[in-house]
Amino acid sequence: MLRRSLENRDAQTRQLQDAVTNVEKHFGELCQIFAAYVRKTARLRDKADLLVNEINLYASTETPNLKQGLKNFADEFAKLQDYRQAEVERLEAKVVEPLKAYGTIVKMKRDDLKATLTARNREAKQLTQLERTRQRNPSDRHVIAETELQRATMDATRTTRHLEETIDNFEKQKIKDIKAIFSEFITIEMLFHGKALEVYTAAYQNIQKIDEEEDLEVFRNSLYPPDYSSRLDIVRANSKSPLQRSLSTMCVSGTGQVSTCRLRKDQQDDEEDEDLDVTEEEN
Repeated sequence: MLRRSLENRDAQTRQLQDAVTNVEKHFGELCQIFAAYVRKTARLRDKADLLVNEINLYASTETPNLKQGLKNFADEFAKLQDYRQAEVERLEAKVVEPLKAYGTIVKMKRDDLKATLTARNREAKQLTQLERTRQRNPSDRHVIAETELQRATMDATRTTRHLEETIDNFEKQKIKDIKAIFSEFITIEMLFHGKALEVYTAAYQNIQKIDEEEDLEVFRNSLYPPDYSSRLDIVRANSKSPLQRSLSTMCVSGTGQVSTCRLRKDQQDDEEDEDLDVTEEEN
């Protein structure tokens, strides 16, 4: 019966070992993956900072409305990176570190298991010795062996009970910690994405407020300076033939010049009429 009790306790110990090993394996994987997630988020923040700088540089070269819209967008996007930095810090403190701490916790539980196994091995050894002594049947050695076995059994029982309590508390704490860690992760992500939605909404509105027609007018005015019309008139005037320039100067340039032209023509007509009258009288 004592042998059966030992076997049952050995099976229980192996089950506890499996539970600790399972936590060690999967918590370690979770810790590494969450840590990589945080690093990726931090790198995304860094790339976003570079994007903000480039948008500001480009905006400084553009027309007023587009410049202001891009700068407002860059300001909102930079604000989002502040929230992303807070997300990174919170994930590190509330998710990665608690998972990392389980490395130490698992090590302590393994030490407890080792102590239990040592006590169990001592008990099994004493049981084996007792059986051998009984077979030989010396009374004094038989009593000594039984005493040693009782002492070893008490140590093993006490250690087993302590281990059971320790593992029970470990299991309870593990479930509680898993709930807390994943709840923190969800809360942190919800806070960030809620802020991100607000920021992206403001950024979208800033882009939509850009007045395309006004900026297009500014661009066209930059192509055609204020004195462009007078320069165009000079070019057109210089492109006329000499006869066109003469006629324009004599008859088209102003009202006074047109009147002088007409006066000279009237005087020529009067002179021709007088010459005709003199010729008729001589005949």
